[in-house]
Amino acid sequence: MTTKTILALTLWLGTSSLAAPSEEPFKLGTFEYRGEELIGIVLRDRYVVHLARANASLERREPLWVKLPMPGDMKDLIGRYEYGLKERIHAIVDRLLGELESADRPVYIHDLTELHVFPPVEPGVILAAALNYWAHAQEMTTGVPAQMSDSKAIDDAPVSMDFFWERKPGDRRQNPYLFFKPPRIVIGHESPILMKPKREQLDWECEFAVVIGKPASHVPIDEAREHVFGYTLMNDVGDREGRGDNRYGSDWLVWKSTDTFAPLGPFIVPKEFVPDPQKLHIWFDLSGKRMQDASTSLMQHSIDELLHFASNNIILEPGDVISTGTPSGVGMARVPPVFMKPGDVAECSVEGIGTLRNPIAMWSDVMRR
Repeated sequence: MTTKTILALTLWLGTSSLAAPSEEPFKLGTFEYRGEELIGIVLRDRYVVHLARANASLERREPLWVKLPMPGDMKDLIGRYEYGLKERIHAIVDRLLGELESADRPVYIHDLTELHVFPPVEPGVILAAALNYWAHAQEMTTGVPAQMSDSKAIDDAPVSMDFFWERKPGDRRQNPYLFFKPPRIVIGHESPILMKPKREQLDWECEFAVVIGKPASHVPIDEAREHVFGYTLMNDVGDREGRGDNRYGSDWLVWKSTDTFAPLGPFIVPKEFVPDPQKLHIWFDLSGKRMQDASTSLMQHSIDELLHFASNNIILEPGDVISTGTPSGVGMARVPPVFMKPGDVAECSVEGIGTLRNPIAMWSDVMRR
């Protein structure tokens, strides 16, 4: 589809019956149903609308609806969201709300429990923020967590990073710190996090994650939110046993990049439904016990600052993910330490975004199947 065609469709959709957006919040996800992979609209955390089939059916019923090709995957949806898909999805939601609980509801509306949940997107890049909450930085460096409300700076000799990060006068925070996690280790909701043999210090880090909506390169801080598509969750799982020596500091391959160490999802909430992402409750439960309990307001560096910093280093593309760091309460910092073990269930939650749930299992047990 050419740019001219997309723009023409956008103008048409804006003047048709799709002009008023839905007030019903929705989420977006990637699913499997009877062997078919599909993009779904999640309503009320209970129903999933097969986007392509719902659109085809409603196009036949709505004379003012122009035919609009549906995306092949979530990255395609994200890239085209502002070019007609946003209005169309809102319109589909409006048309179907009254049919969700109908005895003869359309066959393209499923109960969530009928579907297998895949990671909502296959990101090209995953960047994770290290020590972005002051209390977590304290517990990892001193062994004593700071108070949740304590967000003071911790750098006694602050300097800018030429080109990448220019600090304002009086800003004594440490510079942003982002590291890569390989996209191929991503797993979805309810998929098991796997412990490798003899690697028993498996730790959690519940994190609020940002999904990029349009290409971002050298983005000013005050324009960063324009490049956000929506929000999801990531459990930045870590192997705390390390590499057995101290060469070059942290070994992100061993510590953070093992298979299954990036649970992502379960869904993406478009940004129009999250008025202030810096004021959300975030918490983590391990087998029903509350381990982390904080607010995204306690980040050292905001979503906008992290996106600005990352985009000064690499070009971010639609579907890429920035995970914004974890609050205090990780297992390694506890006295005595607490680690995840086979049979545990990890649940990472953020207010209004959802809960990402993953059981813990031994790698050897799963590989035998």
